[in-house]
Amino acid sequence: MKLQKIEVKNHPISLLPAFILIRPLYKIIISVIRVTIFEDNKHLRETFKFLLSNAEGFTCTGAYPDCSDLLESLAENPCDVVLMDIEMPGMNGIDATKLVKQHFPDIHILIQTVFHEDEYIFNAICAGASGYILKSTSPDGYLQAIKDVQAGGSPMTPGIARRVLELFKTNLQPASPAKDYNLTTQEKKVLQLLVTGKSYKMIAAELFLATDTVKSHVGKIYEKLHVHSGTGAVSKAIRDKIV
Repeated sequence: MKLQKIEVKNHPISLLPAFILIRPLYKIIISVIRVTIFEDNKHLRETFKFLLSNAEGFTCTGAYPDCSDLLESLAENPCDVVLMDIEMPGMNGIDATKLVKQHFPDIHILIQTVFHEDEYIFNAICAGASGYILKSTSPDGYLQAIKDVQAGGSPMTPGIARRVLELFKTNLQPASPAKDYNLTTQEKKVLQLLVTGKSYKMIAAELFLATDTVKSHVGKIYEKLHVHSGTGAVSKAIRDKIV
């Protein structure tokens, strides 16, 4: 292979081969989602850790059996997304979610559980969870949900989305009079699909749009509704009868 030379501070450096330089740059350019796990089941915890450690674009920054050192763990090992179990010894996942959002408001929390009960769903979303997923979800489904929540979406299984929609309708009193947030027709369509729990990819397919276009619409929706998350947009949409 032919040697290549570059100038660094006027000193020639021979590279053998060129990818020695290229590979580190590649790692820097690729965005990695940092994920911390709180799960009391050791087998599941190790499975999630293995999945995240070996999937491109993800890294596991911590895996804990409970939330006894919740704030210290997150302070020492910063992350973008937390996979939070609901039922754990000591502090449960719902109370932990409230605490995380108080001290680390930029962290996205994806609640994971085997439960399919209304009370858990509503309390988790109200506590500040960005999304909700069942532990029976496939590995690919988990990774996509983490990507969606990091991008500002609210990943939920279709069944959970229906429950959340009904719970918000039941528990949130409608604002009076209805407010006009100047959403475009397309933005209203996107918001309607967010309310039903669809991912950005699913919305893009249904509206025949590029995924980046959907993300752009969602950003504008957040700005107009004065919210910072998908759950905030969903609750406001239902409360104010926007969709």
